[in-house]
This record gives sequence, C-alpha cells and structure tokens, in this order.
Amino acid sequence: MVATESSSYSTPKWWKEAVVYQIYPASFQCQPGVTSGWGTVKGITSRLDYLKSLGVDVVWSSPILKSPQADMGYDIADYKQIDSRYGTLEDVDELIAELKKRDMKLMMDLVVNHTSNEHPWFLESCASLESPKRDWYIWKKPKSVSPDGVPEPPNNWAQILGEANSAWTYDEKTGEYYLSLFTPEQPDLNWENPEVRKAVWDVMHFWMSRGASGFRMDVINLISKAPGYPDADITLDPGHRYQPGQKYFVNGPRLHEYLREMHREVLSKYDTITVGEMPGVSDEMEILRSVGANSEELRMIFIFDLVDVDKPNVRMALKPWDVKEMKSIITKWQRVMIENDGWNSVFIENHDNPRSVSRYTDDSDEWREKGAKLLALMQTTLGGTLFVYQGEEIGVRNAPTTWDISEFKDIETINYWKKCEQLYSNDKEKLAYGRKIIDMKARDHARTPMQWTGGENAGFCDAGTKPWMRVMDDYRIVNVEAQMKADDPNEYSVWQFWQGALTRRKEHADAFVYGDFQELAPEHSEVFAYVRTSTKGDRWLVLLNFSGREVEWTVPQGFEVESWVCSTYAKGALDKPKQSGVPLKPWEGMLGNCR
Repeated sequence: MVATESSSYSTPKWWKEAVVYQIYPASFQCQPGVTSGWGTVKGITSRLDYLKSLGVDVVWSSPILKSPQADMGYDIADYKQIDSRYGTLEDVDELIAELKKRDMKLMMDLVVNHTSNEHPWFLESCASLESPKRDWYIWKKPKSVSPDGVPEPPNNWAQILGEANSAWTYDEKTGEYYLSLFTPEQPDLNWENPEVRKAVWDVMHFWMSRGASGFRMDVINLISKAPGYPDADITLDPGHRYQPGQKYFVNGPRLHEYLREMHREVLSKYDTITVGEMPGVSDEMEILRSVGANSEELRMIFIFDLVDVDKPNVRMALKPWDVKEMKSIITKWQRVMIENDGWNSVFIENHDNPRSVSRYTDDSDEWREKGAKLLALMQTTLGGTLFVYQGEEIGVRNAPTTWDISEFKDIETINYWKKCEQLYSNDKEKLAYGRKIIDMKARDHARTPMQWTGGENAGFCDAGTKPWMRVMDDYRIVNVEAQMKADDPNEYSVWQFWQGALTRRKEHADAFVYGDFQELAPEHSEVFAYVRTSTKGDRWLVLLNFSGREVEWTVPQGFEVESWVCSTYAKGALDKPKQSGVPLKPWEGMLGNCR
C-alpha cells in the first residue's frame, strides 16, 4: 500500500530532504588558543566547510545556553544568553551568518520541560510560598513526615537520571518538594500556568527572529503531568524504593493542547524544522496526533523504539534482541508514516546513546568499518528526515572497556555506578554486570572529543591542553583527516562512503526520501532486505547482512536487478548475480537498481 492521492507524504519540503547533523558542542571543536578543553561556537563555525562537503544542510547543536552544566547544558539558567565556555551571542550571530552563506541552517535545542535550579525564574519561585513565580514550578507538600521529622516525597516516582533517587527535591526553606524528574538541579516547569507558556513562546520567537530555522525539543512529551501525581506501579525489584513514573508524565493529558498552542503562537509564523524528543511512546495513533500532516503540532519526532531495542524498563539495563526485531521496528514506522501521512526522523545515534557501530554491528578492528558503512547505507535509504551524529560519519565506536570508571563524566553514569556500589558492594558478579552495562550503554560513549586528526588531542584542542573528556585511544587511526584523504583503489573509507551515500540520497530523493517502502523476507534472521519505489516508479533494492558470516540471499520473483550500484565492500558497480542467489559477505550492504 502506497500513500493515497490525498496524502502529502511525497510533497517536497526542504525540511523533509534536509540532512541534519547533530553537534555535541563540548566535544566538537575547541578554537585555537582556548585552554578550557571545551568546544566552542567559533570552533563549530570553523568546521562549516567540512560539514558542507559531507552533505549537511542543517546543524543542530545540543545546548550552548548559559548553564551550570549539571547535565551538560540541559539545565538552562538563561534562555537568551550563551554560556561563556562556548562563546558569546555575537559568536552565534556569526555562526548563523556563515551558515546562510553556505545555504545551511541552524536548529536550536529547546529545553523547556525544566530549567536549571539557578535560573532566575526558579530562584524567585523558591524564595517564598507567596512568590509571584511560585506556581511557575511544581511544588507539593510532603506526603507525610516520619516520627523523627523526616519529610516523605509526595509520591514514589524515581529520578530519570538516577532511579535510586526520588524525582522530588525537598526545599528546607519553604518546607515543600519541587518536581525534578531528571536531577535536583533541573526543576520541572509548570506548563499548567499560562504565564510559563507565554515565556516559552517568547524564547522561541527570540531565536527564530535571530535567524534560527527551528528547534529540536528536549523531552517535549513530558510537559503535561497527570493530575494528582499518583504513585507509580512497582516495576523494579524490591531493593528500589522509587519506581519509574513514566505512566503519569509521558504524553500527559494536555500535551497536544500545549503543542497546538505552540504551533499557533509561534511555529505557524515561520517556515520551520521541528523535531520533538518523545521517549516512552510507541502508540501509532498517539504519535500521529503530533506528526500527522494536518496535526498542527510538530514536523516529526524522535521515535525511540530502535534505540531502545535493548532496553527493558529503565535505560541503564539490558535485554536481548535480534535482527528480526530490529527489522520489524524499522518496517513498522516506515509503513505507518507512508500509510497515515505522517513523517519520520531517521536516526540511530545521538548524545544520549552509545555508538551505533558498537550496538548494532561489530566494532572490532576487523569489522568496524564494514559495520559503519552497512549502517550508513541503511539510514541513507530510509524514508524521513535523516539525522547524523558527530563522529558517526567516521565510524567512532564505544570507549574501551579498559577505561577506569573515573573517565566517565555523565551524571547518569555517575549516579548509576554509585547505585551499583551501594547495592552490590559484596557481590562482584553483579558489580561486574553493572560495569558491563556502562560499557555498552553509557551516554559518555557519544561524548568523547571529535577525532579530526592523528595529532595530539585528535585535533580537537591545542596540543598541551587537556580536553574536558578523554580522547578515544584509537584516534590516530580513526579520524576525519585520514578518512577524507583515503585513496584505497578498491574501497571507500567510512567518511567517503557516507559522503557518496548522502549525495545519492539527494539525487534520488523521490525514492529514498519520499518513495514507497516494502520489506522483503521479514522472516530472515540475518538479512534486512527492502525495496524503495520512487514517485516515478523506479525501484531500488537494498540488501543488508546484519551478521558476521557470509550468507546467500535469493532475489524473489518479480524483481530483476539491472545493476548493483554499490557495495560497502567495493568502489563502483559490482559483478554479482542479479537474479539467483546473491552472496553477501559479513556485514555487507548492497544497493541495486531494479526493473
């Protein structure tokens, strides 16, 4: 089934075809002479020609606004000022101007579910019970007070970035708790208050009028909480005092009302790109309420099913998964958006997830490049707006398991390891399993400094300057400079493959961005095969071997491959069977034209 005649799915829009590149500003590029070891806005500007050459259209930077950095900038103390470690407002103006010169755009990271506890709004809110801004945040009296005078939180919700802790933080001065879903330093705004919403609209207008082209909206589906703030169900083992409360704050009762108001008051007045981060929601109709063509809410959201394929009930945990499950997730959302006139985002990496080559393929020295190119071919041939995360284009992998725990800087990792040490101090096996989870899933893996060169500090910051986080040990081999200059006569580097794949995606947007999607052989346990059919009727066959062994895939009746356009193993056209069994090497991906 293809999109109906009344559907706007295949109607060209710049934000549909755009390639968005996410920058983690602390780790992207430090400018010469800066000794802080942090990336800067000027550092981003200095790399725009690089991004343009890769095929990037939109730069999305994680937060660069004034922040105490309790959660790496996702705790904002001033929405209209740049954090001094990154630069100045004038530096951002220069960045926007330089982007425009290259026909590129800037997408800001909008963090408005919560602020920093150092934001003037919160400082005024917590000043007294009678403060004019008291109800700008969510304050509740203790549920009870123990005989020895210890106040109990209003409910049993667990903190998201540390489930051993309460999602509520007690304020001694006023004798009440405030809701802080992520950390005590990130108090949740009270979106029930229309004055809060007006203040958010003002922030959005400020950045759009300054030249931004849209927003990635941080955990935007958490802004509406269930009335009454009921206790969460018991889903973690008895050793946990607090429980995940997502049932009561993910896609809450007034979410769509707030998003429609946002669209009416701000977004409808600009030609924007918007993407909502919406963890914890997989219901098709609920998601289409936000991203349907006529929803008047958002252009698209990040659907987390694929990056949560190994997640049970909390993020820092593991569950088994297989290739068939991965395939079914991708196929489901490709079909849902085509058949219901919605729109997808295409991503498998960001600042909150481990590296894709380590997660979905084999990141060993033997197979890392093959796995990275396999994932590049998959993503560049899927329908939706494509998001590439810094370092993904060179196949950066997870940090080595030999790193000491002190090298991990993320608040989530720190809180998780603290919990492990408290619970399992006398159980070496469980402690080792906790470390395994960090090695596989810590957010830190995505946050190591960008590997530009084989020189000291990987070219991220000046020689002699200590980067804020340790540079990956393999930077002398895995770096941008080496991959851009690679001249292997038989095979592309990961960067060169990404560049070519992005060029092909843009040249054939009618197929890869807007076309129909049909999965072939969903029962196959190793090969992900699908056909993209363009709006003109051209057909492209994609074969992806998600295994470390050679397999043979039979082209089904009704498909005749005219030519194999590319392989992750070779440059140029391939001399492989076009109708019978097609041999696929370990982690090989192939793309063919079909009749």
